[in-house]
Amino acid sequence: MSNRFKPKFNIRKGDTVVVIAGEDKDLSKPRKVLEVHPDDARVLVEGVNIITRHTKPSAQNTKGGLIKKEAPIHISNVMLWDASKNASTRVKRERRDGKLVRIAKKSGNEI
Repeated sequence: MSNRFKPKFNIRKGDTVVVIAGEDKDLSKPRKVLEVHPDDARVLVEGVNIITRHTKPSAQNTKGGLIKKEAPIHISNVMLWDASKNASTRVKRERRDGKLVRIAKKSGNEI
């Protein structure tokens, strides 16, 4: 992806989000973001999009077998969680003291 038209996302690692679309949709259950992949516009969310991988025995995993782990989902399928309002919220950016800060639209609080 070229840097000239690279999109800016409001979701960062460690944020709490809700899944608003897809198989794991749950608007009332906030979850933690484990990783953000901005080049692919995808996020890895805790307990969402669980896949099963068949693995061979190795030094770290002597048994091998089936391993369940999270797979990334598209960033448009998640929305930031506003803890003060207990609801999902959109985000706006403001410049305060020369830094860009994220502000929840529902409560007006800084994220």
